[in-house]
Amino acid sequence: MEREEAEIDRLPIDLVAYIFGFIISFTDLAQASSVCRKWKEGVKQSLAQRNSMSFAGWKMDDDSTTRLVRLAYNLKELDISRSRWDCQITDNGLYQISLANCIGNLTSISLWGMARITDRGVVQLISRANSLQHLNIGGTFVTDESLFAIADSCPRLKSIVLWSCRHVTEIGLLNLANKCRKLESINVWGTRVPVNCFIDLLTISPSLQIKPPGVLLNVGGAAILPVA
Repeated sequence: MEREEAEIDRLPIDLVAYIFGFIISFTDLAQASSVCRKWKEGVKQSLAQRNSMSFAGWKMDDDSTTRLVRLAYNLKELDISRSRWDCQITDNGLYQISLANCIGNLTSISLWGMARITDRGVVQLISRANSLQHLNIGGTFVTDESLFAIADSCPRLKSIVLWSCRHVTEIGLLNLANKCRKLESINVWGTRVPVNCFIDLLTISPSLQIKPPGVLLNVGGAAILPVA
């Protein structure tokens, strides 16, 4: 006796993909993908249609993150911030992600708080993100090496968060301001950069918003920004 086709199996693949687009759980998407060939294709198409992707709240590693990003051909915004203490994304993962087709079209990337990454991974990723406008690398251990790569590769950059990036110096910041002429905002809370450096930044770009507000009020006072 021939098995009757289920109602959902009669749906066209583009409608299946549309439905899967409402699922935010990557675990659920992985399970749906294993049900049958049609659902697997539906999951792939739903990922390909996404404009933004965030891994906030998920325990991710290099391989799983890379697989998802590579399927998201139309991605514009990527958030792979550290969302759990046991997040396993490393420099190798950033390199794998940098090879995805969508990287050159990304306008926003957040790597906030990713303690396992270094300049090596950031440089590999940023060197291919030529459309980038907004970048958050706060809470990482990057140095001026990353800032130099950003300055050379991201001419459209409008905002950057360097919250508590205590290994960047005035050399990297000034180079960034000189080359990224569309830069509108920079967050330097918790950095160890001399306050006078921010006077130089405003000389280069008078309209630049330096955060936190009031950082320039005591130029003759503290030698560095507060770190606590």
